[in-house]
Amino acid sequence: MHVADAQREVRVVFAGGFFGQAVSSVLWALSAALSTWGSRRLGMLVLVFGGALIFPATQLILRTLGRRASLSDDNPLGQLAMQIAFTIPLNLLVAGGATLYRVTWFYPACMIVVGAHYLPFVHLYGMRQFWVLGALMVAAGVAFALYLPGPFSLGAWVTAVLLMVFAFIGRAAVTSEPEPRIVKELA
Repeated sequence: MHVADAQREVRVVFAGGFFGQAVSSVLWALSAALSTWGSRRLGMLVLVFGGALIFPATQLILRTLGRRASLSDDNPLGQLAMQIAFTIPLNLLVAGGATLYRVTWFYPACMIVVGAHYLPFVHLYGMRQFWVLGALMVAAGVAFALYLPGPFSLGAWVTAVLLMVFAFIGRAAVTSEPEPRIVKELA
């Protein structure tokens, strides 16, 4: 399978990242709401542990909608997707250290971790919009941590909005894209 065909399959199966980013956006918004109107600790716990449910929730939504929820066995990018996913829990250790140093760095540190995780999506999906999303999240995380102190949950609210906006951008980018032959054969 050629790289362009593998990327097209990723785009079509995962709708340009729409479903995963929408699930992530809802999680970030829930965490932000809990931190804003509940407790910081609860908001942080929901984001950290809820993050482990993003992929299974995305799979459930895809299957519920009658869509394929996985790539074909011969798509070499399936392994890349899994490797990218494992960068988050490993890098959350760094976010945890930053939070122990200064609790207000929790959301900015998580923004940097998740933003950096989106950069390889440029190759995975073959979509340059992930450069923009990743750069915005990293830059906003740095800005909120160092230069723009605000409410504790500000970074979570901003991330929720960014993820939802880019979910729809990704979906719009692939809605007119023809299905690759491999997806039609396996659907």
